[in-house]
Amino acid sequence: MECRGHGRDGIPRRTARRHRREHRRAAPAEKGVRLTGVPRSVPPLPLQDRGAVVTIGTFDGVHRGHRAVLDEIARRAQRTGRRSVLVTFHPHPLHIVRPEIAPRLLTSPAEKKEFLAESGLQYAVFLAFTPDLQQYSARRFVEDILIARLGMKELVIGYDHGFGRGREGNVDTMQELGQELGFEVDAVGEVRVGDEPISSSAIREALERGDVVSAAHALGRPYSVQGPVVQGMHRGQKLGFPTANLSIGDPEKLVPLEGIYAVHGVVDGQHLPGLLHLGPRPTFSGFPPSVELHLLDWKGDLYGRVIRVDFCARLREVRPFSSPEELIDQMHRDAELGRRILAGDTGDGANACGEATK
Repeated sequence: MECRGHGRDGIPRRTARRHRREHRRAAPAEKGVRLTGVPRSVPPLPLQDRGAVVTIGTFDGVHRGHRAVLDEIARRAQRTGRRSVLVTFHPHPLHIVRPEIAPRLLTSPAEKKEFLAESGLQYAVFLAFTPDLQQYSARRFVEDILIARLGMKELVIGYDHGFGRGREGNVDTMQELGQELGFEVDAVGEVRVGDEPISSSAIREALERGDVVSAAHALGRPYSVQGPVVQGMHRGQKLGFPTANLSIGDPEKLVPLEGIYAVHGVVDGQHLPGLLHLGPRPTFSGFPPSVELHLLDWKGDLYGRVIRVDFCARLREVRPFSSPEELIDQMHRDAELGRRILAGDTGDGANACGEATK
């Protein structure tokens, strides 16, 4: 997959000069839209290209519903010899449109690129969602970016998707515009897990109540966070359960409900069973909330490493204990239950890292 829209002004450095020359020859930008804004962040596809099959969306989480759309544009691209292209945005549009209700993200830009690459997508265009772009009508977005810059011949969107100012670019309006401008439009229907439709909003809600299993079913993989191991208070070491303190550096990343979780810690490509403490530490006064990973079968130094944590199951809430000894007893019970869940021995399917989510 080729990711477009990065480097200075969103363009790879080695192609920036060529695109500057092209844009000097282009028509002047409308008032209030900088030439260094949206259009310049979309380098054109190769001139010999047969056109593109395009989809548009935030694609936060790259969940099973998103992958149904990506699969459809891949099929169409293969059939026609065209390129498959996703146009996506960062930050989330609500951070500009209604920042007071903007959600935390399921995937950082780096994570999104990784999951999109795994999908077989050929091109991903990351647009900076700005107040200027917010004012683009659906027609202008289609004409100036999707057709003029990407050579779009087919547009595939979700059945309920809308883009452009006021989300006016829905299936019906795009079909009308497609007849006028000469591109095909197709809609991908609703994707469900059981009786529930899949959406990024529903996945966020599941994670916020600690239901990492439902979230994983909708995502098609365990939900994960990652960060470097930083210096801690060594409290876990003194209790016989050494922990790696993680710093989740992305403030936009959604962190699940506080609690004790059975997890996989991914270290150097190895998926290691572990427990994660997420949230306050009420048994010991004066300690701030933390993200502490205890790997059940690990001995060694983890400081400075970046570790990914896959959430497999929520074991319990965080609660205070009357003494360190009582806490240690509970930690042993947590470790035993965590091992059983991660090994699939509980028989209740409550393991987001099991095959049921694949």
